[in-house]
Amino acid sequence: MSQDQDFTPPKRPLTLRDVSEASGVSEMTVSRVLRNRGDVSETTRNKVLEAARELGYVPNKIAGALASSRVNLVAVIIPSLSNMVFPEVMTGISDILDETELQPVVGVTHYKPEREEKVLYQMLSWRPSGVIIAGLEHTEASKAMLAAAGIPVVEIMDTDGDAIDAKVGISHRRAGRQMAQAIVEAGYKRIGFLGTKMPLDHRARKRFEGFTETLAKAGLEIADQEFYSGGSALVKGREMTQTILERNADDPLDFLYYSNDMIASGGLLYCLDNGIDVPGDIGLAGFNGIEFIDGLPKKLATMKAMRSEIGRAAAQIIAKRVADSSAPRGEEIVLEPELKIGETLRRKKKSL
Repeated sequence: MSQDQDFTPPKRPLTLRDVSEASGVSEMTVSRVLRNRGDVSETTRNKVLEAARELGYVPNKIAGALASSRVNLVAVIIPSLSNMVFPEVMTGISDILDETELQPVVGVTHYKPEREEKVLYQMLSWRPSGVIIAGLEHTEASKAMLAAAGIPVVEIMDTDGDAIDAKVGISHRRAGRQMAQAIVEAGYKRIGFLGTKMPLDHRARKRFEGFTETLAKAGLEIADQEFYSGGSALVKGREMTQTILERNADDPLDFLYYSNDMIASGGLLYCLDNGIDVPGDIGLAGFNGIEFIDGLPKKLATMKAMRSEIGRAAAQIIAKRVADSSAPRGEEIVLEPELKIGETLRRKKKSL
């Protein structure tokens, strides 16, 4: 949500009375249902839970009747800790919050919307002072909880879409377009894409959309695709690269675009081990600009996704809003990704 869009935070935190009125049952019964105590009919239980879900109501675990109480914690909800991307985001967040009384507490969703909903519910029940959450796509229940929380909410990593409150990140569609333009200008024609299955990886999907749109304007299209899920990304990168190159042996691909640097690194190592000239016979590019790729035999073409900067900016918004409740809401910070040509993408431009 940009600053010119309306964001109206709740005038007060939601209470048992709100759920009682919405469900048409007494506050005592609502309390029993939400605490899973006492005898309550299944029909009544479902009615209360549905009302609470639609309202975005989360019970207060720390204060009983003191519904407005807050703790000096910032809920940080991210998809993964094993992914090298998010530790850098966390470092940026910690760098800023270390200068305040606020402390980050991390919840991990494993890219599963239903798990994100559960993690968010539990973390909001402790009444944090703010929420930093990855992505702009959430379940309706998660959106309702975030909108009703009455605290600063910053959605990070992505700016292609509307936010509940503030957002900080890069445009992944623009990043995909920029990489495609560099590949087109280098003269590559038969391009393969390798990545994760994208229904739940919204940022990878948006990069792919921007990438293919720019190729289409140049009269090109993706010649082949290979996807994976789970396992070591480095090993998968090798395996996927072998598979896609062997499948196209009769009409060879001349460029491989990977959805992240780790599988791209596996692809580069496979090519070098098998005597494939990179970037002469085939060009390669990844995404994220992780530190790991600096140790590869060749510098991988990639795009720095400004991870630490995103974490710092998000934490600054939270700290500012906690310190000053009258500070503006709905902030939008769009950072520019940095294209790094490296040594796996031809620098010389060729006419199409």
